[in-house]
Amino acid sequence: MKSVFSPALGLGALAAALAAAVPVEAQTIGYDQVGSGSDEVAASAPSSGRQDRSGKRGGKGSRRIEVTPYIEIDQIVDAQLSPGNDVLTYTQLAAGVDAGISGRNNALSASVRYERYIGWSKRAADGDAISGLVRGYTTITPGLTLEAGALATQARVQNGGSALSPGLANDGGATNVYSVYGGPSFRTRAGDVDFAANYRAGFTKVEQSDAFVATPGGAAADVFDKSVTQIADIEAGVAPYVIAPVGLGAAGSFYQEDISNLDQRVRDMQARALVTVPVSRTVQVVGAIGYEDVEVSSRDALRDADGNPVIGSDGRYKTDKSAPRELAYDVSGLTWDVAVMWRPSRRTSLSAHFGRRYGSTSFGGNLAYAPDDRSQLSVTVYDNVSGFGGQLNRALDQLPDDFVAVRDPVTGELRGCVSSLDGSNCFSGALGSVRSAVFRGRGVAASYSRRVGRLDAGIGGGYDRRDFIAPQNTVLAAADGVIDQNWWLSAYLSGQLGREAGWSASVYANWLSSNDPLVGNVNGYGATLGYYRMLARRLRATVALGLDGVSRDDALYEDYWTASALAGVRYSF
Repeated sequence: MKSVFSPALGLGALAAALAAAVPVEAQTIGYDQVGSGSDEVAASAPSSGRQDRSGKRGGKGSRRIEVTPYIEIDQIVDAQLSPGNDVLTYTQLAAGVDAGISGRNNALSASVRYERYIGWSKRAADGDAISGLVRGYTTITPGLTLEAGALATQARVQNGGSALSPGLANDGGATNVYSVYGGPSFRTRAGDVDFAANYRAGFTKVEQSDAFVATPGGAAADVFDKSVTQIADIEAGVAPYVIAPVGLGAAGSFYQEDISNLDQRVRDMQARALVTVPVSRTVQVVGAIGYEDVEVSSRDALRDADGNPVIGSDGRYKTDKSAPRELAYDVSGLTWDVAVMWRPSRRTSLSAHFGRRYGSTSFGGNLAYAPDDRSQLSVTVYDNVSGFGGQLNRALDQLPDDFVAVRDPVTGELRGCVSSLDGSNCFSGALGSVRSAVFRGRGVAASYSRRVGRLDAGIGGGYDRRDFIAPQNTVLAAADGVIDQNWWLSAYLSGQLGREAGWSASVYANWLSSNDPLVGNVNGYGATLGYYRMLARRLRATVALGLDGVSRDDALYEDYWTASALAGVRYSF
């Protein structure tokens, strides 16, 4: 009986997964998307059946183009419930576009929004914000695709770099986070040999200074500035029963992230040989053995005559370019890995691997399950060494090309997950901490989405642990050995009330903890409820309520809670 595995599945996609120490993506789950019933979320999602990133995608070949620009004016009242009772009023002007494009050789989903807040008092400061999420690909030639993505969002940075949702309305306390990545993927066959290569370059920026102090009298936060990330992998192999009863392959990978804070650099190179053993028509086992070289290094800050680190006009430590690089992490030697892939049908894919990387035990995996055309489950377990920028780029790369952005109906800000029936749907776990130091990140992320009639529901949750790495002889030494942990949860539900009205609701929670004695534990919570009604063909009225809160274990800080209400109109072109 013919195996459901493609010839290059074990030696191609799995080899790439072993290279990055992240699981294989769900492949060829070819159901049709159903448009969202909630106008609060965005435009309806296009149809797309997603395969591996160098192959053909586009579902059943249907073509769809939906581009909806809009302008909006809202009135917002933001009431502080604790520790004070201040009430602020804003006028919010917004412009944005929601887009969904799909075809046989390309796909794009986008939701981009600009907001301008105008305060009605001196305490209600004016401000603006940009938020957006874009993911897509295009086929250049058969076998060669170009993929790209971008994210713009906000976070409320706490002491030590813990990052929570920005909250409701504008109070000047939010930090902007931007990330973009892109690159080509290539796959071909030469005789019996399958060949694949991928390259990604990314850039991430956090608009906050190192000297930032979240609370009066608190310690200055060690906040990430910007980084450039490069990821490349190459692999070649033959399937089982071509030249031997087992499949044979070879692969190599390269990862580098250059972080502007004190010239930090992560470099991870490895090469390996792979053997694929077909156990049954639905199960394959892949063994890999190879060599890796991983280094983390940085320079020290420039010092003044008294030996104190110098802080520049931008609030960040000045790097001493003349100082030699200080190694914080240097691991090289043999690595091994054993992976199992189970693929009983087009709708179910499970991969899990266990081995030795980074000088210790490493494991990961991925589950993709779509029991029908209206629901999907995705679970990812990961282990890698990177900075904040690399981790965020990875999260973006895992998002589907076919999605509907889930937004806060009061602020318009992204809620950390997208509505989709294709792949991993959340990026909240990557935003839990914005410390500048490099870390080993391990964790799990899961998401489930379902569409039933006019209801659209989804939930995502996970755990992210970051063990920070920094040289002892630099100003970053205080971060070495710090462990930040983030448990997170995000859920949404939306539906239609007839043809002219609809509603949406969302909740989120973050439980952040750290062994840094200057930070402690911080928890963030929020919930929103929105209702809209069409006044005319392109004119929509919206009312919404929201609640946001922050609590800390430290008795010195009181809990912070705000409630907000919005009433506004949107005109779509």
